[in-house]
Amino acid sequence: MTPELVVQLARRSFEATLLLAAPLLIFSLIVGLLISVFQAVTSINEATLAFAPKIVAVMVAMIIFFPWMMTYMSDFTREIYSFIAIMRR
Repeated sequence: MTPELVVQLARRSFEATLLLAAPLLIFSLIVGLLISVFQAVTSINEATLAFAPKIVAVMVAMIIFFPWMMTYMSDFTREIYSFIAIMRR
């Protein structure tokens, strides 16, 4: 196993993690910002108000993006298995 292969595996792992988490985090961020603006406009200072909508937003994002996420994870897993085959040589 060469250092270049280790660096490439680490880079691809971080890239996969970021790409798979991005849609969920973006949905949560947008809902959190909308609720914060709503709270600022209406002067509601309830800290727990944002939790339920954020959870629902993440669940909706999971439903929407699950096929893409599963395809990406499957492709990544196949790529890792091909690296294992290269390492054994």
